[in-house]
Amino acid sequence: MRSFLSIQLLSLVLLAFIAPSHADERWVEGKNYFRIQPAQPTTVPPGKVEVTEVLSYGCPACYRFLPIIEQMKKQLPPQAQLTFVHASFNAAEQWPMFQRAFYTAQQLNILDKTHEAMFKAVWGHNGELAVSDANNRIKSPPPTIEDAAKFYAKTAGIDASKFLAASKSFGVDMNIRRAETFMKACQVDQTPTIIVNGKYRLQVTSAGGVNELLELVNYLVQKESLPSSAAR
Repeated sequence: MRSFLSIQLLSLVLLAFIAPSHADERWVEGKNYFRIQPAQPTTVPPGKVEVTEVLSYGCPACYRFLPIIEQMKKQLPPQAQLTFVHASFNAAEQWPMFQRAFYTAQQLNILDKTHEAMFKAVWGHNGELAVSDANNRIKSPPPTIEDAAKFYAKTAGIDASKFLAASKSFGVDMNIRRAETFMKACQVDQTPTIIVNGKYRLQVTSAGGVNELLELVNYLVQKESLPSSAAR
Protein backbone atom coordinates (compact mmCIF):
# COMPACT_ATOMS: atom_id res chain seq x y z
CA MET A 1 0.00 0.00 0.00
CA ARG A 2 2.83 2.38 0.96
CA SER A 3 4.65 1.52 -2.27
CA PHE A 4 1.52 2.24 -4.34
CA LEU A 5 1.08 5.65 -2.68
CA SER A 6 4.73 6.51 -3.28
CA ILE A 7 4.39 5.71 -6.98
CA GLN A 8 1.19 7.76 -7.16
CA LEU A 9 2.87 10.74 -5.49
CA LEU A 10 5.86 10.50 -7.82
CA SER A 11 3.52 10.46 -10.83
CA LEU A 12 1.78 13.62 -9.67
CA VAL A 13 5.12 15.41 -9.20
CA LEU A 14 6.26 14.41 -12.69
CA LEU A 15 2.98 15.56 -14.21
CA ALA A 16 3.38 18.97 -12.54
CA PHE A 17 6.70 19.41 -14.34
CA ILE A 18 5.69 17.92 -17.68
CA ALA A 19 2.15 19.27 -18.21
CA PRO A 20 1.87 22.90 -19.40
CA SER A 21 -0.11 25.18 -17.12
CA HIS A 22 -3.58 26.39 -18.07
CA ALA A 23 -2.25 29.97 -18.22
CA ASP A 24 0.56 28.97 -20.59
CA GLU A 25 -2.02 27.42 -22.91
CA ARG A 26 -4.33 30.43 -22.69
CA TRP A 27 -1.95 33.30 -23.47
CA VAL A 28 -0.29 33.36 -26.89
CA GLU A 29 2.83 35.42 -27.52
CA GLY A 30 2.41 37.40 -30.74
CA LYS A 31 -1.36 37.53 -30.28
CA ASN A 32 -2.23 38.42 -26.67
CA TYR A 33 1.12 40.01 -25.86
CA PHE A 34 4.23 40.93 -27.81
CA ARG A 35 7.87 40.40 -26.93
CA ILE A 36 10.09 43.50 -26.96
CA GLN A 37 13.47 42.85 -28.50
CA PRO A 38 15.87 43.80 -27.15
CA ALA A 39 14.34 43.98 -23.68
CA GLN A 40 14.49 47.48 -22.19
CA PRO A 41 16.07 48.40 -18.84
CA THR A 42 13.67 49.02 -15.97
CA THR A 43 13.64 51.75 -13.34
CA VAL A 44 12.60 49.65 -10.33
CA PRO A 45 14.84 48.16 -7.60
CA PRO A 46 16.39 44.67 -8.05
CA GLY A 47 13.90 41.91 -7.32
CA LYS A 48 10.95 44.01 -8.48
CA VAL A 49 8.98 43.49 -11.70
CA GLU A 50 8.08 46.74 -13.44
CA VAL A 51 4.57 47.21 -14.84
CA THR A 52 4.41 50.39 -16.92
CA GLU A 53 1.38 52.17 -18.28
CA VAL A 54 2.12 54.33 -21.33
CA LEU A 55 -0.50 57.08 -21.30
CA SER A 56 -1.32 60.67 -22.11
CA TYR A 57 -3.44 63.19 -20.24
CA GLY A 58 -4.76 64.14 -23.69
CA CYS A 59 -5.98 60.59 -24.36
CA PRO A 60 -9.69 59.96 -23.58
CA ALA A 61 -9.13 56.18 -23.50
CA CYS A 62 -6.48 56.71 -20.81
CA TYR A 63 -8.99 58.72 -18.78
CA ARG A 64 -11.48 55.85 -19.02
CA PHE A 65 -8.64 53.49 -18.08
CA LEU A 66 -8.12 55.16 -14.68
CA PRO A 67 -10.38 52.78 -12.68
CA ILE A 68 -8.79 49.80 -14.42
CA ILE A 69 -5.32 50.96 -13.36
CA GLU A 70 -6.62 51.35 -9.80
CA GLN A 71 -7.93 47.79 -9.94
CA MET A 72 -4.61 46.61 -11.36
CA LYS A 73 -2.73 48.26 -8.46
CA LYS A 74 -4.82 46.29 -5.97
CA GLN A 75 -4.36 43.00 -7.80
CA LEU A 76 -0.65 43.17 -8.58
CA PRO A 77 1.50 40.79 -6.51
CA PRO A 78 3.89 42.41 -3.99
CA GLN A 79 6.96 41.96 -6.21
CA ALA A 80 5.40 44.17 -8.94
CA GLN A 81 5.79 47.95 -9.07
CA LEU A 82 3.61 50.22 -11.21
CA THR A 83 5.23 53.08 -13.16
CA PHE A 84 4.04 55.54 -15.81
CA VAL A 85 5.45 56.85 -19.08
CA HIS A 86 3.77 59.80 -20.79
CA ALA A 87 3.45 59.75 -24.59
CA SER A 88 3.71 62.73 -26.96
CA PHE A 89 2.81 61.40 -30.42
CA ASN A 90 -0.43 63.39 -30.83
CA ALA A 91 0.82 66.96 -31.14
CA ALA A 92 -2.54 68.18 -32.50
CA GLU A 93 -4.12 67.60 -29.07
CA GLN A 94 -1.30 69.02 -26.96
CA TRP A 95 0.24 65.71 -25.90
CA PRO A 96 3.79 67.15 -25.91
CA MET A 97 2.67 69.91 -23.52
CA PHE A 98 0.95 67.41 -21.23
CA GLN A 99 4.05 65.22 -21.36
CA ARG A 100 6.21 68.14 -20.18
CA ALA A 101 3.70 68.92 -17.42
CA PHE A 102 3.75 65.26 -16.32
CA TYR A 103 7.54 65.07 -16.03
CA THR A 104 7.67 68.48 -14.34
CA ALA A 105 5.19 67.28 -11.72
CA GLN A 106 7.25 64.11 -11.31
CA GLN A 107 10.44 66.11 -10.75
CA LEU A 108 8.69 68.33 -8.19
CA ASN A 109 7.31 65.24 -6.36
CA ILE A 110 3.69 66.27 -6.82
CA LEU A 111 2.71 63.64 -9.39
CA ASP A 112 0.85 61.35 -6.98
CA LYS A 113 -1.43 64.10 -5.70
CA THR A 114 -2.13 65.59 -9.16
CA HIS A 115 -2.23 62.61 -11.56
CA GLU A 116 -5.96 61.89 -11.43
CA ALA A 117 -6.80 65.58 -11.08
CA MET A 118 -4.98 66.34 -14.35
CA PHE A 119 -7.12 63.81 -16.22
CA LYS A 120 -10.25 65.40 -14.79
CA ALA A 121 -9.01 68.87 -15.72
CA VAL A 122 -8.76 67.72 -19.33
CA TRP A 123 -11.78 65.41 -19.60
CA GLY A 124 -14.11 66.38 -16.77
CA HIS A 125 -17.17 68.59 -17.20
CA ASN A 126 -15.95 72.11 -18.04
CA GLY A 127 -12.37 70.93 -17.60
CA GLU A 128 -10.02 73.90 -17.39
CA LEU A 129 -7.37 72.13 -19.49
CA ALA A 130 -9.76 70.64 -22.06
CA VAL A 131 -8.32 70.28 -25.55
CA SER A 132 -11.72 70.15 -27.27
CA ASP A 133 -15.05 71.94 -26.87
CA ALA A 134 -18.56 70.54 -26.35
CA ASN A 135 -18.76 69.76 -30.08
CA ASN A 136 -15.46 67.82 -30.01
CA ARG A 137 -13.68 70.55 -31.94
CA ILE A 138 -10.06 71.30 -31.04
CA LYS A 139 -9.92 74.46 -28.95
CA SER A 140 -8.15 77.49 -30.33
CA PRO A 141 -6.04 78.53 -28.61
CA PRO A 142 -5.32 75.19 -26.90
CA PRO A 143 -4.20 74.90 -23.26
CA THR A 144 -0.56 75.86 -22.70
CA ILE A 145 2.13 74.95 -20.19
CA GLU A 146 1.34 78.27 -18.48
CA ASP A 147 -2.27 77.11 -18.06
CA ALA A 148 -0.98 73.82 -16.65
CA ALA A 149 1.26 75.71 -14.21
CA LYS A 150 -1.76 77.62 -12.89
CA PHE A 151 -3.61 74.33 -12.45
CA TYR A 152 -0.73 72.79 -10.50
CA ALA A 153 -0.46 75.91 -8.35
CA LYS A 154 -4.12 75.56 -7.40
CA THR A 155 -4.08 71.77 -7.01
CA ALA A 156 -0.69 71.14 -5.37
CA GLY A 157 0.03 74.53 -3.81
CA ILE A 158 3.23 75.00 -5.80
CA ASP A 159 4.12 78.44 -7.15
CA ALA A 160 3.29 78.67 -10.87
CA SER A 161 6.60 80.39 -11.67
CA LYS A 162 8.50 77.57 -9.93
CA PHE A 163 6.59 75.03 -11.98
CA LEU A 164 7.35 76.88 -15.22
CA ALA A 165 11.04 77.12 -14.36
CA ALA A 166 11.19 73.41 -13.58
CA SER A 167 9.40 72.61 -16.86
CA LYS A 168 12.38 74.09 -18.75
CA SER A 169 15.00 72.27 -16.69
CA PHE A 170 17.63 69.82 -17.92
CA GLY A 171 16.15 67.08 -15.71
CA VAL A 172 12.71 67.32 -17.31
CA ASP A 173 14.25 67.38 -20.80
CA MET A 174 16.24 64.23 -19.95
CA ASN A 175 13.16 62.39 -18.70
CA ILE A 176 11.25 63.33 -21.86
CA ARG A 177 14.09 61.97 -23.99
CA ARG A 178 14.15 58.75 -21.95
CA ALA A 179 10.40 58.36 -22.42
CA GLU A 180 10.69 58.84 -26.17
CA THR A 181 13.54 56.32 -26.41
CA PHE A 182 11.61 53.79 -24.32
CA MET A 183 8.42 54.10 -26.37
CA LYS A 184 10.30 53.79 -29.66
CA ALA A 185 12.20 50.71 -28.46
CA CYS A 186 8.95 49.13 -27.20
CA GLN A 187 7.13 50.02 -30.46
CA VAL A 188 4.31 51.77 -28.61
CA ASP A 189 1.86 53.30 -31.11
CA GLN A 190 -1.28 53.67 -28.99
CA THR A 191 -2.39 54.52 -25.49
CA PRO A 192 -3.03 53.07 -23.03
CA THR A 193 -0.38 50.39 -23.48
CA ILE A 194 1.07 48.18 -20.74
CA ILE A 195 4.73 47.13 -20.72
CA VAL A 196 5.78 44.36 -18.32
CA ASN A 197 9.39 44.45 -17.14
CA GLY A 198 10.61 46.03 -20.36
CA LYS A 199 9.95 42.72 -22.15
CA TYR A 200 6.27 42.43 -23.06
CA ARG A 201 3.76 44.85 -24.64
CA LEU A 202 -0.01 44.46 -24.45
CA GLN A 203 -3.31 46.34 -24.59
CA VAL A 204 -6.92 45.65 -23.64
CA THR A 205 -7.66 44.64 -27.24
CA SER A 206 -4.76 42.19 -27.51
CA ALA A 207 -5.60 40.60 -24.17
CA GLY A 208 -9.26 40.19 -25.15
CA GLY A 209 -10.89 42.51 -22.62
CA VAL A 210 -10.36 44.32 -19.33
CA ASN A 211 -10.55 41.28 -17.05
CA GLU A 212 -8.29 39.37 -19.41
CA LEU A 213 -5.77 42.23 -19.37
CA LEU A 214 -5.60 42.14 -15.57
CA GLU A 215 -5.12 38.37 -15.60
CA LEU A 216 -2.49 38.55 -18.34
CA VAL A 217 -0.48 41.23 -16.54
CA ASN A 218 -0.41 39.08 -13.41
CA TYR A 219 0.60 36.05 -15.48
CA LEU A 220 3.51 37.96 -17.06
CA VAL A 221 4.58 39.32 -13.65
CA GLN A 222 4.69 35.77 -12.29
CA LYS A 223 6.56 34.65 -15.41
CA GLU A 224 9.16 37.36 -14.80
CA SER A 225 9.37 36.41 -11.12
CA LEU A 226 10.64 32.90 -11.87
CA PRO A 227 14.37 32.38 -11.14
CA SER A 228 15.03 31.47 -14.78
CA SER A 229 13.31 34.58 -16.21
CA ALA A 230 16.56 36.49 -16.60
CA ALA A 231 17.83 33.82 -18.96
CA ARG A 232 14.79 33.90 -21.29
